[in-house]
Amino acid sequence: MIGIVISTLLFLVSLGLIFSEKLNRTIVAFAGAVLMVGLGMLFGFYSEAQAIAAIDFNTLGLLLGMMILVALLEPTGVFQYLAVWAGQLSGGKPVRLLVLLGTVTTVLSMFLDNVTTVVLIAPVTILICEILGMSPLPYLMAEALLSDTGGVATLLGDPPNILIASAADFSFTDFLTHSLPIVLVAWLVALLLLRFLFRRELSKPPAHPDAILELEVSEILTDRVTARRVLIVLGAALLVFFFHAVLKISPAFIALSAAAAALLWVRPDPSTILKKIEWSVLVFFVALFVVVGGVQATGALERLVSVLNNFGNVAPVLFGVILIWLVAGISAVVDNVPVTIALIPIIQGLGASGMNIDSLWWALVFGAGFGGNGTIIGSTANIVVANLSERTRTPITSALWNKRGLPVMLATCLVASLLYVIAYPLFR
Repeated sequence: MIGIVISTLLFLVSLGLIFSEKLNRTIVAFAGAVLMVGLGMLFGFYSEAQAIAAIDFNTLGLLLGMMILVALLEPTGVFQYLAVWAGQLSGGKPVRLLVLLGTVTTVLSMFLDNVTTVVLIAPVTILICEILGMSPLPYLMAEALLSDTGGVATLLGDPPNILIASAADFSFTDFLTHSLPIVLVAWLVALLLLRFLFRRELSKPPAHPDAILELEVSEILTDRVTARRVLIVLGAALLVFFFHAVLKISPAFIALSAAAAALLWVRPDPSTILKKIEWSVLVFFVALFVVVGGVQATGALERLVSVLNNFGNVAPVLFGVILIWLVAGISAVVDNVPVTIALIPIIQGLGASGMNIDSLWWALVFGAGFGGNGTIIGSTANIVVANLSERTRTPITSALWNKRGLPVMLATCLVASLLYVIAYPLFR
């Protein structure tokens, strides 16, 4: 019993401190993991071997492989090229620019981490808006919101998807058949809603509508050879992802193999690539796995599962809809990664007790993915975009995000819930 109390309190305290603005979340998670193992060994409820076993190396391998590919592709200018190309294609028309930049961001977010996508696209967006003489506010918010929305569509698009796919043994194709159709509808609704919410800003014509056409797009793509090589490898990896279930190889192996092939072909300076890998993100994931593993080792999650089993008389489809909204609400105020890591063993426990949990995995996907749009701290991509907006005359505030982002979250969750109910037999 003492193990349950200690591990649960430590988990809750760590979770609260992770999202304190004064503390680095990776450091807090790491300290929490070390403390969890230390107290576990002291009181006999957790060991070093159990902590290592709790780490999902498939998730870490997939993240590391994709980070290496992005690190190789980023200096080539290919992402900035796409943003400027979209700006020129818009002809300086605000609504068309919103659609094009939102589409580019969404497509990239389906295959790259959301944070990486907005870090690469948002600064270029600010530059395009300065050239045109427009406020970047609607475009920056649209990029954050649509990247969060689009990331739900594929296995690679969002860290929670990677976690869930590893736990539920979902394939790349599973996400394309189950998640992508719902995301397409939700994305369209989100885009139309953003058009309405920012109607005042988008009604103002740009001061210099033809200035964007003067940019030389070809000069932005600084390393065509490297870009071509990495894109070929990335394309081949995506092709193999379609068949990884048939080939019986893990997504992590595919991503790491692609990273190895790209490194051998491009032959970059290793130290430069190592500096660009987000090691803090990987450490954060490892620490969360260890902390949640400590809670699981005490049997605390099993007791929670037994409580949830009391809702067995609730219709499974209703249980899934409740889970979508519950997870979305939590993910709006707490980053969806620790929420997902904490809920995975609970859903697995429900499965072990005899409940059909296939549909619950998809409810978790939609809730964790769309819930991050609700507040400015709901996802790391939101925070990054808000920080970048401070360089402009119209910085994004929490109050503003609640007025424009929260409606998008509610609308996408409503779409997901309705389509989840309609297509429920597909998710079982």
